[in-house]
Amino acid sequence: MRPDSADILETQGEAEPFGRSIARMFAVLFRPAMRKWRFRIGLAFVLTVAAKGLSVIAPVFMGNGINKLTTGEPVTGEVVAAAGLSFVVFFGLFAGARFLSNALPAIRDAFFTPVTQDAQRIISVDAFAHAQNLDLQFHLTRRSGALNRVIERGAQAMEYLLRFLAFNIGPTIIELAFAAVVLAALYGIQFSLAAIVTVAVYTAWTIIVTEWRNRQRRAFNEADTKLRGIAMDTLANFETVKSFAAENREAARYDGATREYNDHYIKIMQSLSVLNAGQELIMTAGLLVVAIMAGYGAVNGTMQAGDVTAIILMLINIYRPLNILGWAWREIKQGTVDIEKLFNLMDMKSAVQDAPNAPDFARKTGEIQFENVGFSHEGRASGLKDVSFTAPGGSFIGIVGPSGAGKSTILKLLFRFYDPANGSIKIDGQDIASVTQNSLRSALGLVPQEVVLFNDTLRFNLAYAQPDATDDEIMEAANRAQLGVFIDSLPQGLETRVGERGLKLSGGEKQRVGVARAILRNPPILILDEATSSLDSTTEEDVQIALKEASRGRTTLAVAHRLSTIAAADVIVVLEDGEIIERGTHGDLIVLDGLYASLWRRQSGVEADVLAPVSGLTPQVAE
Repeated sequence: MRPDSADILETQGEAEPFGRSIARMFAVLFRPAMRKWRFRIGLAFVLTVAAKGLSVIAPVFMGNGINKLTTGEPVTGEVVAAAGLSFVVFFGLFAGARFLSNALPAIRDAFFTPVTQDAQRIISVDAFAHAQNLDLQFHLTRRSGALNRVIERGAQAMEYLLRFLAFNIGPTIIELAFAAVVLAALYGIQFSLAAIVTVAVYTAWTIIVTEWRNRQRRAFNEADTKLRGIAMDTLANFETVKSFAAENREAARYDGATREYNDHYIKIMQSLSVLNAGQELIMTAGLLVVAIMAGYGAVNGTMQAGDVTAIILMLINIYRPLNILGWAWREIKQGTVDIEKLFNLMDMKSAVQDAPNAPDFARKTGEIQFENVGFSHEGRASGLKDVSFTAPGGSFIGIVGPSGAGKSTILKLLFRFYDPANGSIKIDGQDIASVTQNSLRSALGLVPQEVVLFNDTLRFNLAYAQPDATDDEIMEAANRAQLGVFIDSLPQGLETRVGERGLKLSGGEKQRVGVARAILRNPPILILDEATSSLDSTTEEDVQIALKEASRGRTTLAVAHRLSTIAAADVIVVLEDGEIIERGTHGDLIVLDGLYASLWRRQSGVEADVLAPVSGLTPQVAE
């Protein structure tokens, strides 16, 4: 069994190897889509190395210039001019090298930013598309808001890691190597060794403390995801919260998650102070030791004042990127925590996949065949058991039964949101497992019990079934769905925004938008999943007219709670505990006097009896 997606996305588990995450991240730069940036990537590397080389050599120019001024030789006539020219040249070289060592990275960042942004876009789109293609079980088990946070944090970490590994960590190592060679060659191996020891101690301290902080970061990310999930879930379901008078309860739950988030944040900031203090102590001690060594060299006459200045400036230059190295290492290690989850998401495999080289579904009459289909959901003992029926092309098939009988499961299997455990499902003689999912679903039109709309315009929502539809085609579908008059009455017409999840529209209006989408899609098979069960009688009448128009000339499969909506079906299939126990026309099933007849009598009785309690009146016999 595949692990729960919530476990994969919201708990850390065993971390992916650091090196593998980094390698996968850099591999994005070598994708075909990034080929257009290859020149910029190469030029950025050249500029980075050149900047670091100039940063190392600049203090040497300054030291030579100071030595020219402090040689102690008499300076008269031509000697004065020569000496003056010499130190001016060296100081000019120092200024030029220092300027270029800082200007080249700025130039590099200016033209390299599109590269990192494009890489971030690619990884974000890949992750988003991959999540969309995962099976229904994945989306049913994820926590609200968690998936978006995983993609968002992972993509941001990707951009950050690319920039710092390529232009801070790598170049800093190069600069340290250059500096060690220059120090040993010009001033003595002892200075090179002192610098190397300081860097080694600094790096060891950074890694040890960062690993400790990394565990805190993982816990902090979990608390952050939990907090965002609760906030989004509560705000998205505000009607339910208000209906149960649970505002204070939800506020308390949010408060508890916020307290947990704050506790982890405080620990992270306190450990950051410990890390920074230790790093400053190590760098200061290393600089002090080297300064004292150079000072003794000057006193003993083995070095000049300019040499001491050059060594100190060089070490300061080394320690400046070293300080960035420590910060970058912390952020890189913390960033890998975020990118691990992104790659975990992208490594997940859908339980429902197209067969290799699967052909597209070929539309014909729309005949549906279920042959000995069995299926059960994860964590449930019951499910569909040996279900077989045929819906001829153009027929109207009703599916009824008590809650949990398996009605909606049949529809989900038909859409291939799941694969059956046994048996097969065929449309026009084609096993749906052998064709591509996209082509299969393009042949199916769905009107669900609750039509959920995007927070966009009516045009966007109506055309969702066929994005390239013209306004005339959209309005034709709307008119057939009994929605045209409503749209014409709106000041902004098709440009009217429907609000979050379509909340600005009534239930009947939303249902008719769903019907219009199905008409616009023009599928050979129409699926009605209790499409009118949540509507009042008057609204239901209007929607029924729209559904009748939508189902004309198509195979229609209707799951119904209200039996009156499928009484005219060509065949009614009755389910109980995942098995077909009755089938036939409405009249046949009433005569059979089984479960369907019992449900019909019960519903008919309820519909008659509810009038008195609702009105508060007692029926009276006319005098």
